Amino acid sequence: MPHLLIAEDDDLLRDGLGTLLRQAGHSVATAADGRAALALLEASRFDGVILDLGLPLVSGMEVLRSIRLRLNALPVLILTARDGVEDRVQGLNAGADDYLTKPFSIDELEARLGAMLRRARLPAFGGSLELPAGSAGRLRIDPLQPLAWLGDEPLELTQREWALLSLLVSHAGQVVSREAVLGAWQAEPAEGGAIGSNALEVYVHRLRRKLAGSSLNIRNVRGLGYLLEAPGA
Repeated sequence: MPHLLIAEDDDLLRDGLGTLLRQAGHSVATAADGRAALALLEASRFDGVILDLGLPLVSGMEVLRSIRLRLNALPVLILTARDGVEDRVQGLNAGADDYLTKPFSIDELEARLGAMLRRARLPAFGGSLELPAGSAGRLRIDPLQPLAWLGDEPLELTQREWALLSLLVSHAGQVVSREAVLGAWQAEPAEGGAIGSNALEVYVHRLRRKLAGSSLNIRNVRGLGYLLEAPGA
């Protein structure tokens, strides 16, 4: 379930959007001004932001600049009454991922938001890989550094464990060959120790233990490689 922040000073629009997006399956937090938006961004991890440029206290443009300084991969959809070309160019140049002017179609907003979130999950865009993980919460992986979370709990991963888990998640439901894993390891900073089939079995065993309690399972497909089984994958 994507966790979204709506930063909008119009009470009716903010509450209406929040209700619609929750009904669409999103988790939503809201802010009525830029200062509140910055505080929420500091306190919580979000998957996307719907941002009005005309916010009081701290402008939407300043919030956007702060996001790009601290949370460069966080996708942002600008929602504003400013419909001039210069305004759109300024917002996009400041780091917005998309731009929608008021008044707008709810269907178009949902379509643009969905496309933006899908792009953000791709490693090429620097976003997090994610899978549902049953009652334990979803699994999220930072594709740029060895960080991962199961629900809200961080996983302690070595560089090789992170590389292996990232590869399995990005190919969830498909068999990943031993050769593909070893090739991915060759591209990562060395941890010490030989890289081979025996080492791979050890790392797979470690990951299984760290994912215990979730509904994720790493299955050994004899003669082929490994398969990450996950609901919804």
